[in-house]
Amino acid sequence: MKKETFVTRETAEKIAKKYPTPFYLYDEAGIRANAEAVQKAFAWNSGFKEYFAVKANPNPFLINILREYGCGADCSSMTELMLSEAVGIKGSDIMFSSNDTPFEEYEYANRLNAIINLDDITHIDFCEKACGGKLPETMSCRYNPGGKFTLSNGIMDDPGDAKYGMTHDQMIEAYKILMSKGVKHFGIHAFLASNTVTNDYYAQLAGQLFELAVELKNKTGADIRFINLSGGVGVAYTPEQTPNDIAVIGAGVEKVYNEIMKPNGMGDVSIYTEMGRYMLAPYGVLVTRAIHEKHTYKEYIGVDACAVNLMRPAMYGSYHHITVLGKEDRPCDHTYDVTGSLCENNDKFAVDRKLPGIDMGDLCVIHDAGAHGYAMGYNYNGKLKCAEILLKNDGSFELIRRAETPKDYFATLDCFEIYDKL
Repeated sequence: MKKETFVTRETAEKIAKKYPTPFYLYDEAGIRANAEAVQKAFAWNSGFKEYFAVKANPNPFLINILREYGCGADCSSMTELMLSEAVGIKGSDIMFSSNDTPFEEYEYANRLNAIINLDDITHIDFCEKACGGKLPETMSCRYNPGGKFTLSNGIMDDPGDAKYGMTHDQMIEAYKILMSKGVKHFGIHAFLASNTVTNDYYAQLAGQLFELAVELKNKTGADIRFINLSGGVGVAYTPEQTPNDIAVIGAGVEKVYNEIMKPNGMGDVSIYTEMGRYMLAPYGVLVTRAIHEKHTYKEYIGVDACAVNLMRPAMYGSYHHITVLGKEDRPCDHTYDVTGSLCENNDKFAVDRKLPGIDMGDLCVIHDAGAHGYAMGYNYNGKLKCAEILLKNDGSFELIRRAETPKDYFATLDCFEIYDKL
């Protein structure tokens, strides 16, 4: 089976003449259509807001596209907060969800008037000091129900083994403590499974959080203003998978909302999401060129990208589909390991992958890299991170992040004399 790609060989070659491979390429039209579909799917909730997970792709050009559709920013670090502020996102349009949080990051989030989502009950006093002795009027707490999270198709994830969130009893106690310290409005947040390719995940998670919201309201009297379903809505990385349908997902959450929240007098509570992967992954690809072939115990194709550019296959063994541009309709009658040049044997984009015969110079597109792709890059072996390019609605393209240079790599050595010789 094959996946369609939004870029042709001709367009990719045109871009490569100006910006050498490897490079990331993003589909503006796809990003816009998807953002619009998300807003439509949750339009039944008047307070709905998607807080894009900045960690998935911290590129201000892409974040600004999402802002046009009402998206805020889900931040987890100081630099993500700084980036959000720089593009004009502030106040309640920022959700600060972090863990093991440094003092200065709570301090900065409070200065931006961001909504702070506490990961642990022990952070309450710590956060209060960082906020100058007075907590914000609106805060959120992250819930972890423990055990294993299951759907009809089996175990999805293991919250009980995750470092995030508070227990059921801690949530009740935390709300009481926060209220005693002057917090007036509350949110509930949870992330129980990653990259779910099922339309049922959000609805089942919502059911748990809605029931918890009713209980918290009854036991503490807290004014709960929002339920944050976080991320976890995945994408179909393999051609055999059926992609999630955001309209069905939104309708599923609405059904549970009407069953639990409205009868308990909580029909005005807003629904928030913090999707990253779903918002951008399918609309970004890594474009790389075949530069070597090797015939030993296996057949290898070496490309000019490596795990520095996209580490998910090396780190997780994750599947990313590969299209050889210009050969989409040829039979996949060759078996290759597609590798990068790192001094690590796991630096492979594909293992025993069926592909059409690849010639040196062929351009390969590695799919579904728009989230947790460039963002997870690093500089092992002295490798440099590549450029990011936006393929615009009119067919033109724009550089939205230049490739790193050796000067960038050595920039933090400016305290050494050798820096001046570079």
